[in-house]
Amino acid sequence: MSGVVKQEEETNPNVKPIHINVKVKNQDNVEVFFKIKRTSEMETLMRIYCEKMSLQLKTVAFFIDGRNIKPHNTPEQLEMEDGDEIDVFLHQLGGGVGI
Repeated sequence: MSGVVKQEEETNPNVKPIHINVKVKNQDNVEVFFKIKRTSEMETLMRIYCEKMSLQLKTVAFFIDGRNIKPHNTPEQLEMEDGDEIDVFLHQLGGGVGI
């Protein structure tokens, strides 16, 4: 039966594919590519990205089209499409002026 669903996805433009490919890009323009289910929580992608880049999840923020991505969000909720780009920024620390 899964073969029938896959074939329908390929021939019917109204059926959205189960997976999408996304690019995660940091401030240094380093890109990491992921294939993720539309219904998976973004926390999985975030954790794997941080592991690959030797970062702690609490030290970075993920954005899509200027919107902050929360770990419980799914690509479907964020209306993500195949080929979308996620931006990753390090949290700023400090900023206060010492007197």
